[in-house]
Amino acid sequence: MRGAPLALLALAVAAAGCSEGGLSPAAERGRQVYLAHCVACHNPDPAQAGPVGPPVKGSSRELLEAKVLHGTYPPGYTPKRPTKVMVPIPAVAPEIGALAEYLR
Repeated sequence: MRGAPLALLALAVAAAGCSEGGLSPAAERGRQVYLAHCVACHNPDPAQAGPVGPPVKGSSRELLEAKVLHGTYPPGYTPKRPTKVMVPIPAVAPEIGALAEYLR
């Protein structure tokens, strides 16, 4: 039982390391959405290119709604890559604002 406090401390440190410090609750939800739905194609660091997808840091809510929810681009937007690999992910719709907050 002497190791239990140490194990709890290690767990607390590990859990604290799972979140980026200073994120608002909405941005933290957006980070979780990004990790769950986006990192298969985009880099875990949204500022970096992924194996399939381009960097997405700074993407506007308008772009996210068009691309993530509908598979299109906003009027006048020039894509970073000419591919049409990304499929819409309508399940993200309730959290699109949080995702935009995280990528901002």
